[in-house]
Parts: sequence; C-alpha cells; structure tokens
Amino acid sequence: MDFVPYPDQPVSSAIPPVPVKIVIAGGFGVGKTTTVGSISEIEPLTTEAEMTDAALGIDDPGARTDKHTTTVAMDFGCVTIDRTLKLYLFGTPGQSRFGFMWDDLVRGALGAVVVVDSGRLDDCYPAVDYFEQIKVPFIVAVNAFDGFLQHDLNEVRWALAVKDQVPVLRFDARDRLSVRDTLLALLDRALEQAIGFVG
Repeated sequence: MDFVPYPDQPVSSAIPPVPVKIVIAGGFGVGKTTTVGSISEIEPLTTEAEMTDAALGIDDPGARTDKHTTTVAMDFGCVTIDRTLKLYLFGTPGQSRFGFMWDDLVRGALGAVVVVDSGRLDDCYPAVDYFEQIKVPFIVAVNAFDGFLQHDLNEVRWALAVKDQVPVLRFDARDRLSVRDTLLALLDRALEQAIGFVG
C-alpha cells in the first residue's frame, strides 16, 4: 500500500531533517567561534568572555590577531544542508584548562573539524590526538588568516602525522562557502569511515 498524506499535510513536512552533531575544535585563537558564526543560520550562541591580565603568558592568540575575548564554555550554531540533513555545530573552548568539557561536547558527534593556525601547529596536537584516540572521524581545516598559510598543506599533514585518509584542507573561517565546503568534506569523511567499519 502506498503512503498517501492527508490533503492538508504537505509531504515535505512529514519528515523533518535528520539532526547531526558536529564539533568544531582546535587550539586557542584559531577561528572556531568565527567558523560557527560564519555559517550558522541562527544567531550563534557564544560564551565569550573578556581576556584578563591573569591570562597573559598563558593564552597566546598569536601575532596576527587582535583577539580580546575567549570562549569559556562552547559556541553553538546550526545550518540546514538540505531537506534531509541539519547540522548542529558545537565549538569547543581552545585552552587546555577547559579540556574537561570536551567529552561532554563530543558525545554523540558524527565528526569533528580540527581548525588549525599553520603558524601555531603545536596548538592543535591535543585536538588531533583526542579525536584519533576516541575514533571520531575528523578533518584538519587550516585557517588561511589574511589569505596566507605559513606552511603548505603537505607540510601540515607531515607535522601532524595524520593518516592519509584524513583530509587536510585550506579554508577561511570568515567565508560561509569555505566553511560549507569544509563541513561537506567532513560528512564525506564520516561516511567513508562508517563504510570502512561496516565493510
């Protein structure tokens, strides 16, 4: 028997999009909040706080930034990919002292984007190690601050020692289309990993 919707009920409203949790992770000041904000179709929820003198010498946002705030809990936004899929984006705090929150933020995630500043590769090692250890699919997205990378993508891959199947991409956290393409690459990676586990 074929499914026939009621006359006043459109077919498109019968099936809501599948909710998918994605984590945006990385070191301090690499562009996680910007990534969530540039693609979210809602006003993103941020937990930004002013950086204080107590953080001087501990939190280093790098030389190419005028960063004066920091995420102290998480960022949240969402984007509908199509009628069947809606991504819920959870940005992690970048400082190691907030690492205790990562397990809760990552629980139930389909995958993660590890945002990297190519001038401060050391800051992303903990995120890469974390996702490798818990076996959550991830990609490495190298943020092109001012359109510039200090190392090419092959050098970044070598320095991070990520497997060949892990995409290492250049992107611009400020550009909606660039972030969209990065999220689509993550979805492809998660599907490939799922098929690999099944097959």
